[in-house]
Amino acid sequence: MGDSGDPVTESETIKKEANTCFSQGQFDKAIELYTSAIEIDPENAILYSNRSFAHLKMESYGYSLADATKSIELNSGYIKAYYRRASANFAIGKFKVALKDFESVAKAKPSDADAQKRFKECEKIVRKIAFEKAIAVDDKESVVETIDLDSMVIEDSYTGPSLDEDGCVTKEFTEQLLPYLKSQKVLHRKYAYRILLEIKNMFEKEETLVRVNIEDKNQITVCGDIHGQFYDLLNIFDINGVPSETNPYLFNGDFVDRGSFSVEVVMTLFSFKVLYPKHVYLARGNHESLTMNNMYGFETEVGTKYSSQMFKLFTEVYCLLPLAHCINNQVLIMHGGLFAEDGVTLDDIAKTDRNRQPPESGIMCDLLWSDPQSMKGRAPSKRGVGCHFGPDVTERFLKENNLKYIIRSHEVKMEGYEVAHGGKCITVFSAPNYIDQMGNKAAFVKLTAPDLKPEFKTYDAVPHPKVAPPRMPFFLM
Repeated sequence: MGDSGDPVTESETIKKEANTCFSQGQFDKAIELYTSAIEIDPENAILYSNRSFAHLKMESYGYSLADATKSIELNSGYIKAYYRRASANFAIGKFKVALKDFESVAKAKPSDADAQKRFKECEKIVRKIAFEKAIAVDDKESVVETIDLDSMVIEDSYTGPSLDEDGCVTKEFTEQLLPYLKSQKVLHRKYAYRILLEIKNMFEKEETLVRVNIEDKNQITVCGDIHGQFYDLLNIFDINGVPSETNPYLFNGDFVDRGSFSVEVVMTLFSFKVLYPKHVYLARGNHESLTMNNMYGFETEVGTKYSSQMFKLFTEVYCLLPLAHCINNQVLIMHGGLFAEDGVTLDDIAKTDRNRQPPESGIMCDLLWSDPQSMKGRAPSKRGVGCHFGPDVTERFLKENNLKYIIRSHEVKMEGYEVAHGGKCITVFSAPNYIDQMGNKAAFVKLTAPDLKPEFKTYDAVPHPKVAPPRMPFFLM
């Protein structure tokens, strides 16, 4: 590499190696190589576009946007860069912006069936959003008013678990629910609705920042992203026991999307929350949102297994999920991370209005979307939403709020967890072999009072039925 002394030839050689890595799914290695090639040939639009595509595959949508834009600046006629930028904007829910670039691609390639399909799919979503806004009479009107439980009949053919005579979740119900769902059967819609209505009522009374007290010598288990991997959730229970009054859990967001069994995951977690409201804690993740559910499968899955009405109820419930938990006034737990500005206090978090779809900036956005970085200070997010925060940011936040450390999730880690920022920032990710492709281990973390020293348990993926995940826009697959 580089024997010819010609920078262009050397850059081209590295690009070919990067392309090979990309085709083999080694996207992180491909990014490294494209970066090396760009350092040699920084005016090459194709290199930026290729790296943009690799970032897209790594779900680093912010970086993908930046590279695609740079590629277009260098060569305004390079159509692939417009497609990369459109796909990145689409992935973070900026549909109108994405539509402009998809339209450019479609006009430049009128005979390209894929280009036309991408444009029409995005256009359809933009029109759907506009239509829904036009017919919305009252944004605060609840779908609860349209649900008639009395009209829902439990058929004689139904053999699944049942709520008790008062419509309550019991321990016996959860014991029957897990094997029933494992056998790929669906909980009766009347029971599913009743659980959702009960948990909506429960979360309406919950705080945005939930303070959890663990008595000395007792433990709590913290799990990260599950992402519809129901059979791996069952494996957590096999390893660590099911939730109970003596075995509390905190599930730190992203219960749904991507995997094929999101409904099973969330109905299981909601059932345990209803049964043990003071021993099961659920936090909102960035995928407990309408935009993510539209794109990454949950809306389709609920519509297939139940109805669009039930999806609307799920959406209302998600808007009531707490944004953070504080254990014994020592450990703060949130899905994403810390903030784009200094000075945020626990009281600020507690006062944040959470009953809405996530905004594109501010405390709520950062709690759901931000990620740590190794460098000091802050940087724009690789995701295009939230921010990157360094060890100094973490240190200041902990000192100002008299905390020991934070736990967050939100990122795949090959060993299932990562301890960063001098032990002050822990990431835990609980979906092994994420999307059946990543090959990562997963983990949960146990905290024992009073010192709350984290203890990690890692595990591999378990077999699951080969059920295709719900349909997503094909250019995000």
